[in-house]
Amino acid sequence: MITRTFISRPSAGAPRAGAGGHPCQGLYHAPEGARPKVGMIATHYQIDFAEHYLADLMARRGIGFLGWNTRFRGYEWNFRLDQALVDIGVGVRWLREEAGVDSVVLLGNSGGGSLMAAYQAQAVDPTLRPPIDHEPVPGVDELPPADGYVSLAAHLGRPDVLTAWMDAAVVDEFDPVATDPSLDLFNPENGPPYSAEFIERYRRAQVDRNHRITAWAKAELARLTEAGYHDRHFTVPRTWADPRMVDPALEPTDRKPNSCYRGLVEAANRGDRGIAGETTVRNWLNMWSLSESPCRGEGNLTKITVPSLVINPTGDTGVFPSDADRIAGALAAEDKTRRDHAGDHYFLTPDGARDTVADTIAGWVAARF
Repeated sequence: MITRTFISRPSAGAPRAGAGGHPCQGLYHAPEGARPKVGMIATHYQIDFAEHYLADLMARRGIGFLGWNTRFRGYEWNFRLDQALVDIGVGVRWLREEAGVDSVVLLGNSGGGSLMAAYQAQAVDPTLRPPIDHEPVPGVDELPPADGYVSLAAHLGRPDVLTAWMDAAVVDEFDPVATDPSLDLFNPENGPPYSAEFIERYRRAQVDRNHRITAWAKAELARLTEAGYHDRHFTVPRTWADPRMVDPALEPTDRKPNSCYRGLVEAANRGDRGIAGETTVRNWLNMWSLSESPCRGEGNLTKITVPSLVINPTGDTGVFPSDADRIAGALAAEDKTRRDHAGDHYFLTPDGARDTVADTIAGWVAARF
């Protein structure tokens, strides 16, 4: 049997709300009648991880699992990394001080991979600075470090995954229809299959697009500030356009061709739901900008020296083997393991995929903690 305990706590700069809710909330999953020696904590930039799909599976294997949410659950457009890290620290302290675990393992799943890497990096080498015009959040330089790190179907960082998925053919951020046909992923004259020359131009144009938005955001923030305004919302259209989603010959895996997390790639790309779909000028600079955001993983991974495990799903349509390779390569840990497992992004398929992942993690934990 599994016990599930609801945990809610205030955090620095985020007290209990007037309606009653606490900014940090989650569920602790543990085997009934036992006190696990090892506890895992999983958190995402905005997705609710309280009932994470691995939670009960790890608890059945004797590992406590805290599915933890920061103040930014469902509120990504206002995200601040320093505040999120302090909120994660609340969960890590709870595991040690109240759940009574001896060792804490960070689970960096999907977008949470770079977030949890940022947490451990800040805990061992506190160098993060607050966003423009903000004071440091109390406690951000006093985070308790974890004892292990697991990267599961993880992206390299918010700016990195957004840029890799961006439609390079967009020529006007305020007109989602305006397109450069020579860079149009869905123009049959370009492919698939796509030539190496096209991919090189496309990838370069994706980076250029990110930098153009950053330049606009900086200028717009200066204009707003001068006029006495704090921020403004805007949208980023067409962000389901990684060539690998369309052409299975690019970085071949077991993934379904012409597919992304939202279904058919072209239809998703023309839809209204995508990462960074709702953002603000400040949020862009804090989260999505290649040149400005602290939410990039590789620099933080170089500070992680605790035992680390990297798991790559071979059927993922948004995370690819090269992502896992770069994550594993950047980790500073001497004890690091990389594994490939059959499965989509959530390991819903094939049958038993989630149990296989849980067995791998549990075996890795048992050998080290």
